[in-house]
Amino acid sequence: MTTTDRTESGTPRGALGALRALRRDLGPDELGNGLVGLLFSITGPVAVILAVARTGDLPQSVVASWIFAVFALNGGLTIVAALVHRQPLCFFWTIPGTVLVGQALASGLRWSEVVGAYVLTAALVLLVGLTGRVDRVMGLLPMPIVMAMVAGVFLQFGLGLVTAVGHDVAVAAPMVVTFLLCTAVPAMARRVPPILAALVVGAGVVLLAGRLDPAAASGDWVVTPVWQVPEFTGAAAAELVVPLAITVLVVQNGQGMAVLRDAGHRPPMNQVTLACGVLSFPTALLGGVSTCLTGPTNALLTASGDRDRHYAAAVWCGLLAIGFGIVAPGMVRLMSATPTAFVAVLGGLAMLRALQGAFTTAFSGPFGTGALLCFLVTVADVTVLNVGAAFWGLVVGLAVSALLEADDFRRR
Repeated sequence: MTTTDRTESGTPRGALGALRALRRDLGPDELGNGLVGLLFSITGPVAVILAVARTGDLPQSVVASWIFAVFALNGGLTIVAALVHRQPLCFFWTIPGTVLVGQALASGLRWSEVVGAYVLTAALVLLVGLTGRVDRVMGLLPMPIVMAMVAGVFLQFGLGLVTAVGHDVAVAAPMVVTFLLCTAVPAMARRVPPILAALVVGAGVVLLAGRLDPAAASGDWVVTPVWQVPEFTGAAAAELVVPLAITVLVVQNGQGMAVLRDAGHRPPMNQVTLACGVLSFPTALLGGVSTCLTGPTNALLTASGDRDRHYAAAVWCGLLAIGFGIVAPGMVRLMSATPTAFVAVLGGLAMLRALQGAFTTAFSGPFGTGALLCFLVTVADVTVLNVGAAFWGLVVGLAVSALLEADDFRRR
């Protein structure tokens, strides 16, 4: 790169300079990391979306639009953010928020009400970003209580994994064994993500057993986005907006920030929050859950290579995400044509590490009593005043800690 392509601070000058820098920086490590990051995102996390969609009995066209939104729109944001900030700022969607949506649909909320809650969540996240005090807002809620709520939400996927093994051992057992073997061999896990290996083995078992509907491959493969009309109701707002915003601001963005800082980057917290709020509006209107800075995928993007070139891996991942979003209808049909156990195992395996981390954070430090009550209320899935358990879990956990663990608040 010539000196005229860079400013005095070393940042590429203009679009042409940025493209030349990207071409230079997109080497084998970045191409590999970007591909692995995308492969992780299209395995277990997509299985979580499909499991939620089955809970709400959503049409395939709506699910395809949802997947298009969270991949293509967030892929575009990832490309722009990575090029502007020269950091691997990869955006996808809140997985715990997706699980919350499944609970809301199971409790009787209409899909249009969920979309309305998405829009209100986008406004709340944007408002927090505009305050310029995102770190202070994130610090208001004790992390152990928040993660106890997340553990309660994720628990159903762990239980679903065990149930799937019992109900369909022929499909589930090979996937679980493959996942465990890959995880047990670090060298293998670095080359092939265990969740991806489980998907490949499971797909092979399904095909060899003749349990995939051949008609699944027929039909359109290019997405036709479905515009969702939001319905704003107090019940949906009370049940989803605050918990969804917490999963974006505290759980997902907090994790993503920590991952990037550990890799030597300095992610701009306020700008990231603003971007999540802004993009969550169009994402919501296409059926997609709220945008967030992803932790696991950013960890994969920064797993190897020169730190100054990590942004190129994010750009490549964003491009691949756009491509995957465009062919979402075909992918939804293929996954929907598999046995129920296939999706349940993928979703459960994808949640294992997150569930373990949530338990560790919730119960290994202060606020233990509040975290325990929050977890129990969330798992009990109680609905009071038409508001779901995740919200009440947070309320009960905070109230109990304020009463019994006031010293923990003072020591923060």
